[in-house]
Amino acid sequence: MISSRKLAQLAKKWQRMVASSGRQTASINGCCSTAIAYVADKGHCVLYTTDGARFEVPLMYLNTAIFCELLRMSQEEFGFTSDSKITLPCDASVMEYVMCLIRREASEEVERALLSSITQKLN
Repeated sequence: MISSRKLAQLAKKWQRMVASSGRQTASINGCCSTAIAYVADKGHCVLYTTDGARFEVPLMYLNTAIFCELLRMSQEEFGFTSDSKITLPCDASVMEYVMCLIRREASEEVERALLSSITQKLN
C-alpha cells in the first residue's frame, strides 16, 4: 500500500510538472470537488473513479480505513506509476457516499460494511 506521505509527494511532483508546462489552474470551492482543474488545491489529492469522475480528496482522508483499503485495492487492480492518475475501484456514486461517510465521521462498523460491499462487487 502506498503511504499518504508518498502519495502527497507524487501529487506535488505532478503539480510541478503541470506548473512548468504553463497550464492554468481552475478555482474550486469546497473541501472536495468533481470540477475540472489541472492541479489540486493545497492539502488535497486528485483521485479518479472507474467511470472517469475526478475527485479532490483532502489528504487527511487518506488515513481513514476506507481510503487505505480503496488505495490497496486500486494498487492491486491498476498499479501505481508516477506518471499516471490514481484510479479507485469504484464509481462516482460510491465515491460520493464514501466522502459523505468520512465527513460525518461514520462508525467503524458502517465503514466495514461499505468495504465489504465494495469487495463483493469486485469479486
